[in-house]
Amino acid sequence: MPRLTHKRSRKSGLPPGTPVHIGERKTGEPRVSLMHYDGEQMVEEEVTDVTACRTWRERSGVTWINVEGVHQIELLEQLGKCFDLHPLVLEDIANTGQRPKVEDYGGYLYIVLRMLSPHVVTQEVVGEQVSLVLGPNFVIAFQEGIAGDLFNPIRERLRTAKGRVRREGADYLVYSLMDAIVDGYFVLLENLNERIEALDERMQTNRAGEVARAIHLLKREMIWLRKAVWPLREAINSLQRAESPLIRSSTGVYLKDVYDHTIEVIDTVETYRDVLSGMLENNLSLLTTRLNEVMKVLTVISTIFIPLTFIVGVYGMNFRYMPELEWRWGYPLVMLGMTIIGVALYFYFRRKKWI
Repeated sequence: MPRLTHKRSRKSGLPPGTPVHIGERKTGEPRVSLMHYDGEQMVEEEVTDVTACRTWRERSGVTWINVEGVHQIELLEQLGKCFDLHPLVLEDIANTGQRPKVEDYGGYLYIVLRMLSPHVVTQEVVGEQVSLVLGPNFVIAFQEGIAGDLFNPIRERLRTAKGRVRREGADYLVYSLMDAIVDGYFVLLENLNERIEALDERMQTNRAGEVARAIHLLKREMIWLRKAVWPLREAINSLQRAESPLIRSSTGVYLKDVYDHTIEVIDTVETYRDVLSGMLENNLSLLTTRLNEVMKVLTVISTIFIPLTFIVGVYGMNFRYMPELEWRWGYPLVMLGMTIIGVALYFYFRRKKWI
């Protein structure tokens, strides 16, 4: 389960613009891939020397650099020098607890999103921060490499020249990446819907006691999803209304579609939160009802045995002169009386519909 907040104590006292990795610790080497394309051709390669990216920046067409792993500060600083990125941008990229946002730095736009997906084994929500830098003819995507990669369909479209992405500019590529992330939310919502339905079935089959913890875990995941999606609406709206020359009017139409999808995700998240709150209340009601039924049965049993216990207690006293002790039929008569009392109380409770 992703953390709702990240510890930032390591940044205390450092000057602004100092990149310090904050997030899930990783020890592997970051992976940098490059795709350069135009309407006629496409080149794809693994980058071993980051400084060589400057040569691709100077070529015509669109250059897409994808970085998996933001824990190596030296790599971020090298890319920052190649593409003249502001130190505050590098600081935000390394700090993986950023809120989704869009910032205009004149020569480029900095965009932060959160990529969320269900875990392959546990089906719980896993997520990571995705930072996008949009320039006139380049896009740099920074991923943590935790929640998988939703960009593979876009790579395949670039390789096969399907769709519009090969014929459009860098702004359309950024739209495609954002659209892939938002579409991933719908996959996550479908998974959450199935888990909610399964919980409802478990709750109706006398397993309400096991459901409460699962509902709380789901509510926590919904909080994480809401935290990722709500600010995204504002970010996409500001990107759509931006007067930056980096965003063409033709791409603005597609951004509006992403905005509509984001609103739909937000509405679904709010609906699921209401459903989970109702399920939690119903679960508590079922537990209370079943407890009351058990207590009612125990109370009826106790009420039936109270007069019987009284009779047994009276004749259990060790007094020497008790006339009934000398009766030949005393014991059978007492047992018969106790049976009549028990049966009479039972039918009385049945008549009152208490049992």
